[in-house]
Amino acid sequence: MKENEIDFYSKTTLKSYNLDESIRYQLSMLDSLDVFTRKHSENVANITCRLCERLRLGKDYTVYCTTCAYLHDVGKLFIPSSILQKQGPLTDEEFEIMKTHTTLGYKMCMDDLKLRPYANGALYHHEALNGTGYPNHLTKKDIPLEGQIIRVADEFDAIVSKRQYKSHIGITDTLRLLVKEAQIIPKSVALKSLETNTRLGKLSPKIVRALFHVVIEDTEYEISCIMDYVKYIKEQIKRLEVIKSYNLKRQKAKCEKRKNYFKSGMEALFEGGENVNNFMYVLEEYSAVYLKKKERINNLFNEIKEIKKLRV
Repeated sequence: MKENEIDFYSKTTLKSYNLDESIRYQLSMLDSLDVFTRKHSENVANITCRLCERLRLGKDYTVYCTTCAYLHDVGKLFIPSSILQKQGPLTDEEFEIMKTHTTLGYKMCMDDLKLRPYANGALYHHEALNGTGYPNHLTKKDIPLEGQIIRVADEFDAIVSKRQYKSHIGITDTLRLLVKEAQIIPKSVALKSLETNTRLGKLSPKIVRALFHVVIEDTEYEISCIMDYVKYIKEQIKRLEVIKSYNLKRQKAKCEKRKNYFKSGMEALFEGGENVNNFMYVLEEYSAVYLKKKERINNLFNEIKEIKKLRV
């Protein structure tokens, strides 16, 4: 049994809206983006879709807002690759150029009749409710809801995906890709940053609270999947422990008939390439995975506790 892969950015919700059919042209715009920006755009769209559902905003608006989110960074087509793909911190001058992706993306959408309805995603996703955002330093009353939602989704993915221009969004070197288990760090670290920016008046408390719920739901789902896998591992360990006991009896047996009897019992329980020579290695592997997954479950429960402590 293969462990279920947990993907926070699952397209299950998006498929329920048949977005692949309804926005095929808009999605084709992402083909021209670099791989990193395209993946980020997909991530933000998926989070945006889930936020809209959590906020009960209706199917039509959810599809509209999700499409805006797919296109929110389309202006980066016009940003020099030396800036867009720079590994280190951007200079102040480079960051000013990076910021123009909002107006460039807006103009691109407005110049294309098929993209024009979704231009707000490109223009407003870096505006902040307290007027400290860009490009126009708008305040809450002037920022459309889609811009506020995409801003939260964008900031969250920017943190967990360690965007290139990290020095300008307050990302520490300890943050990592959200669902890469080899680099696990509590999701509450990313959410803590959003909590801080909400308290500073940059983000909508209602939308950030919705994100908290989405992340908790995702974490609970991950726990459920791991528990199912742990149950399977326990069954395998139990089976292999029986084989181990037969092997000990086989080794202690005095006559060849008894040795063959216990060997036959072992062979009847072997699965998928296991044999007398390697079953102990398989048992050790399962035991190590079992401990690792149990630790992961405990960590995830602790993450939920930490997230529930956050207040906006």
